[in-house]
Amino acid sequence: QVQLVESGGGLVQPRGSLRLSCAASGSIRSINAMGWYRQAPGKQREMVATITSGGITNYADSVKGRFTISRDNAKNTVFLQMNSLKPEDTAVYYCNADLAYLRFGLLRQGDYWGQGTQVTVSS
Repeated sequence: QVQLVESGGGLVQPRGSLRLSCAASGSIRSINAMGWYRQAPGKQREMVATITSGGITNYADSVKGRFTISRDNAKNTVFLQMNSLKPEDTAVYYCNADLAYLRFGLLRQGDYWGQGTQVTVSS
């Protein structure tokens, strides 16, 4: 079965940096796109950054110029480099993948999520 494993979250001071990673594993045949989403207390989940298999990126206005998304297609891994972090970046960050995979020997398309990793920006 498909699994997305995230790492890199934690506590960081304002203006500091963190790098998140997410590796997809399982009977994956292809990944169309991967991305990062976040949800802060009392707020809706929002898109942070996405990247297609061809390298096309999209960013939320609030993180442009500070965050960079990248991808290692050979390892089915996506990264999020977060610089100049602000307290308002505090949230649970979720990895997402739109992929094709095998289930019971059949090719299927699905949208999968990681378990989430906490990022806390505080002095």
